[in-house]
Amino acid sequence: MKFVTKRIHAFLDYPVALALIILPFLLGLGATNPLALQLSVATGVAALILTILTDHHLGIFKVVSYKLHLIVDFTVAIVFILAPFVLGFKGIDAWFYWINGAAVLTVVSLHKPELIGAKN
Repeated sequence: MKFVTKRIHAFLDYPVALALIILPFLLGLGATNPLALQLSVATGVAALILTILTDHHLGIFKVVSYKLHLIVDFTVAIVFILAPFVLGFKGIDAWFYWINGAAVLTVVSLHKPELIGAKN
C-alpha cells in the first residue's frame, strides 16, 4: 500500500522543515545534550534549502533530483533514529528524534513509485 506521491511529499516538506526549526525551542530540547536542539535546527534549515532546490512542483530552483531528495530523507531518518544512542540523548530529546526518524522513514517507505513521465 504505497500511497505517498511526489505531490503529497512536496506538500509535507515545508511544514516539516519549519517544525524541525521551531519545535526544539517550544519543547525545550537540549536538556541532556545541547546538540539535541542544534541538530534539529540545522537539519530543518538544510531540509528547507533541499526543498527549495528539489525538482518537484513546490521546488523553486529545481536543481536537485527528486530521487536524490528521497535518498537524503532516508539518510536523515536513519541518523535521527541513531542520534539518541550515539549522542546520549535522553527523555524528550531522544523521543523527539525517534518519532521524527520513524515518521520520515514511514513516509519514504510508503512512497508510491512514479511512472515515467507522470505528473504528480
